[in-house]
Amino acid sequence: MDALLPIIGCSAIIGALIAFLIFGNYFRRRKSEIQSIARPETLNPDFLTKPTVPKKLHQKSHGHSHAAEKDANKKHHPLDLNTLKGHGDAVTGLCFSPDARSLATACGDGVVRVFRLDDASSKSFKFLRINLPAGGHPTAVAFAEDASSVVVGSQALSGSSLYMYGEEKAKTTGEQKQQTKLPLPEIKWESHKVHENRAILTLIGTKATYGSADGSALIASCSEGTDIKLWHGKTGKLLGTVDTNQLKNTMATISPNGRFIAAAAFTADVKVWEIVYSKDGSVKEVMKVMQLKGHKSAVTWLCFDPNSEKIITASKDGSIRIWNINVRYHLDEDPKTLKVFPIPLHDANGTTLHYDRLSLSPDGRILAATHGSMLHWLCAETGQILDTAEKAHDGDVSDMSWAPTSIPTENNKQQLVLATAGIDKKVKLWAAPPPPS
Repeated sequence: MDALLPIIGCSAIIGALIAFLIFGNYFRRRKSEIQSIARPETLNPDFLTKPTVPKKLHQKSHGHSHAAEKDANKKHHPLDLNTLKGHGDAVTGLCFSPDARSLATACGDGVVRVFRLDDASSKSFKFLRINLPAGGHPTAVAFAEDASSVVVGSQALSGSSLYMYGEEKAKTTGEQKQQTKLPLPEIKWESHKVHENRAILTLIGTKATYGSADGSALIASCSEGTDIKLWHGKTGKLLGTVDTNQLKNTMATISPNGRFIAAAAFTADVKVWEIVYSKDGSVKEVMKVMQLKGHKSAVTWLCFDPNSEKIITASKDGSIRIWNINVRYHLDEDPKTLKVFPIPLHDANGTTLHYDRLSLSPDGRILAATHGSMLHWLCAETGQILDTAEKAHDGDVSDMSWAPTSIPTENNKQQLVLATAGIDKKVKLWAAPPPPS
């Protein structure tokens, strides 16, 4: 037993040494791990002292940046007056009221909106919302008589329809309230399958003032087929039908005084019809009286001058022509070409392009023309480019129209205003450029 004591003692000492070495190595590793975890914090003293930005401040900063970006992009062109937003789909048509204070828009979301334009530069506009009957999609709009009557062209599976929305009976006799009141969405008349199953391409309204006309509102609807129909704006009565016999129509319009209807169709010729009035002022008949010959390719668009004595045409042959239609056609006198301008638009290869749409200002001095998303303002006398908006819309321009009279803008300045609609769900208002001296 005494002989084992030294052995037991040596074993205890050796075990203690081994345990000390093991635990010492463990604590050294542990300390090293703690230091390695803590090192990133100690290398960045601001980690603990840097103040935390409140969430609301982050949101405010982001909102300010977004607002600044929107302000920077809001007016990309000096003639850009305003943008009417809120449409849920592509805007397919628009039209000014005769007093230029209301603008109606047709939208693919199934809604017609009538905006009140007391100031074209306003930050917000009052508007009336008109929902079409279920299944109908508005394709075009026109005013009948005044701002309280809107005719809407609608397309459905069963074909195209016309609806006239008029103002309800006045609830007050106050003159001021009557002037500012928007039309209420009440259907006054409707007509279905007006062009059978074909869609309405253009819908144009005017007041019949020529000759013995009684001043009634006339509406011309042009189908994608070959037929064009004339309607009485107040009653919806069909007054006449003409056929272009040119495979398919591109568009049709009616002269400002209600005397002529002119159509651009598949061929290079433009056919013109005269609306003949009876002594009592009613429409007697619609008869073909002229044909404009001179273009070498299809006419893409046309418009009348304010006096209803000239027609301006744009063609795929790369030219614009101004025609005098104030001729004695009953004596076989042909309309005359007054001027021919080359279209100042070319592609990358230098090939002349054509204009999709034309619209002449109410003073007859400025011709607005579009190609895709691009907008030109031209001098109507010389064809000279006055200004260009290379990207008027984020997509093709689908319709445009000049206000019939000047509109108040910023600082109550009266200006001629052009409205354009696009597939980008927007309607834009543009000031007219200064005409050439």
